[in-house]
Amino acid sequence: MTSYAVVIPTLVRDTLADCLAALAAARGPRPERIVLVDDRPAASADPDPAPLEHALSVLGDLRARTIVLPGEARGPAARNTGLRAVTEPWVVFVDDDVQVGPHWCAQLQRDLDEATPDTAGVPGVITVPLPGGRRPTDWERGTAGLARARWITADMAYRTDVLRRAGGFDERFPRAHREDADLALRLLDAGWRIRRGRRTTLHPVRAASRWASVHKQRGHADDALMRRLHGADWWDKAVSPRGRIRRHAAITAAGAAACALAATGHRRAAAACAAGWAAGTAEFARARIAPGPRTPEEVATVLATSVVIPPAATWHRLAGAWRHRHAPAWREVAR
Repeated sequence: MTSYAVVIPTLVRDTLADCLAALAAARGPRPERIVLVDDRPAASADPDPAPLEHALSVLGDLRARTIVLPGEARGPAARNTGLRAVTEPWVVFVDDDVQVGPHWCAQLQRDLDEATPDTAGVPGVITVPLPGGRRPTDWERGTAGLARARWITADMAYRTDVLRRAGGFDERFPRAHREDADLALRLLDAGWRIRRGRRTTLHPVRAASRWASVHKQRGHADDALMRRLHGADWWDKAVSPRGRIRRHAAITAAGAAACALAATGHRRAAAACAAGWAAGTAEFARARIAPGPRTPEEVATVLATSVVIPPAATWHRLAGAWRHRHAPAWREVAR
């Protein structure tokens, strides 16, 4: 058997107990070690221990193999904290909001045993359950897109020594966005392979606020860093959809121009720009509303956020480009 450790960075959300319960119930060879990285902002001070202790109580006999480390609110870089505690040849990163399948341990063992010597990583198969009886909301469709992500760290196994030589996850990515693609591209550029496994993991759609889609626009700053590190064609290398950033920028420019022209008394030009802004915003909202359930609440949410998303996305992209304008690329990963 190939021994492995499981690293779970967590904010100790309500989903953690379900995640650990699924891991404890999974059939097959157990992990040699489970490393929980408590990444709550107060983790380095004195966080409330009750939620974490409740989650740990579901582990049963795996509790003795589990250690908890402070993550110091570092976001995805908390995985590097867990990596430093691993001595097993494989480290499997699992997010705290997923639930591994009932045969996950056995399927993982097969994935690792079948990995060729030039294979650095083996991602699992992510499934996102969507509600039956109605069309999914915009947020639910966005979460469902995780099932198509090639190198998602919700369930990703890496050779421990390869990951250490690669320097782990780039800590310039402050949120769960693009840090997985960046690491995979670095390994692929060095000649390693990443082969998809056959183990399955469930990623439920968690509840989110009405403005969650606006908050996600901060990820455009990470896209700017990806461009700096991997070139303008990083989208193609990562087999990732380019998104609507160019349209967002055009809509934002039209809106800003309309305001500026109106303020300087150029009414006709301002009206033309305002019409362009309205048309672009309406098209964006329609594209998000049409495939959804079209309930009054969903329509109101999409309309409101469709006005805010283009300028938010544009701002974060420009801010990221400026912040990372001198970012040095990673050195090549040693084979």
